[in-house]
Amino acid sequence: MDSQRETRGMRVISFSGIDGAGKSTQIERLCASLEQTGLSVRVIRFWDDVAALARFRGKVGHAVFRGDQGVGTPEVPINRRDKNVQSCILTVIRLCMYLADAISLRMLVKRAQRTGVEVLIFDRYIYDELANLKVHLPAMRAYARAMMGIVPKPDISYLLDADPVAARQRKPEYPLEFLDFNRKSYFALHDCFGVFHVLPASAADDVEREALQVAFENLSLAKHSPAPETETLSAQTSWVR
Repeated sequence: MDSQRETRGMRVISFSGIDGAGKSTQIERLCASLEQTGLSVRVIRFWDDVAALARFRGKVGHAVFRGDQGVGTPEVPINRRDKNVQSCILTVIRLCMYLADAISLRMLVKRAQRTGVEVLIFDRYIYDELANLKVHLPAMRAYARAMMGIVPKPDISYLLDADPVAARQRKPEYPLEFLDFNRKSYFALHDCFGVFHVLPASAADDVEREALQVAFENLSLAKHSPAPETETLSAQTSWVR
């Protein structure tokens, strides 16, 4: 089974990074630029559209760990307790749930192929779950390798790097210690498997410029049209449920 070739005829792009790295902004801008060329684009939100039993998992996690729910903002910071809570039993549970998510992801991409969409963009991917694990351990690396054999490999997987302190100021939800751990885990995944195109922490316009250049140069998405000028754009994105 060659999962890396299953997206033939449909381009798949994923965005990963710690909370507050700016993924939503860059996804919106890339969607707008691709749609300007006449391409059909759909956005998948991993937690909403892929994760198995997402609502149940959220409710149980809230009931057990008593963390805040919702999205933190600089004006209203919150203290979430879910993926940042670490224990042996929770790790075992996560490994089972992440396997279910990988299977769900594989099936979703297959369904999307039948819709004729030209570009499928993921707001988070299986990599973002794997980055919650201690991937410096051999057993976790072996698990990560197995999960990557199940899911289709995106044509481009962007990793938006960010300073944990600055990211937490933008989106205050998780402790700084976890954000630092999470960032290191992303780079550990990249060191082991080379899965990411890393977009260095920079101004949003600079990040957008590099993301667009990579997309248009490497995926032949522009239908022979030049890449548009990189400017702030807004677009309505469609969803796969």
